[in-house]
Amino acid sequence: MFKAFKNLSPKTRAGVGLAVIAWGTAGLYLSDRAEEKFGFTPTPEDQAKLDQYTPRIITVDKQEQQR
Repeated sequence: MFKAFKNLSPKTRAGVGLAVIAWGTAGLYLSDRAEEKFGFTPTPEDQAKLDQYTPRIITVDKQEQQR
């Protein structure tokens, strides 16, 4: 598939790339509205469960090594 994409003219490749970006952007903006419309918004209990699985980043200061 990549080979077929590379065979397209540069203008066509740019158009396909912009179309993919536009499709993704539209999906990001419209997905929240669709979620609300179809009743898929998480309840507070569901949100609390999801928060348990969210990775947390813990920073650790590097101690100087003594020689």
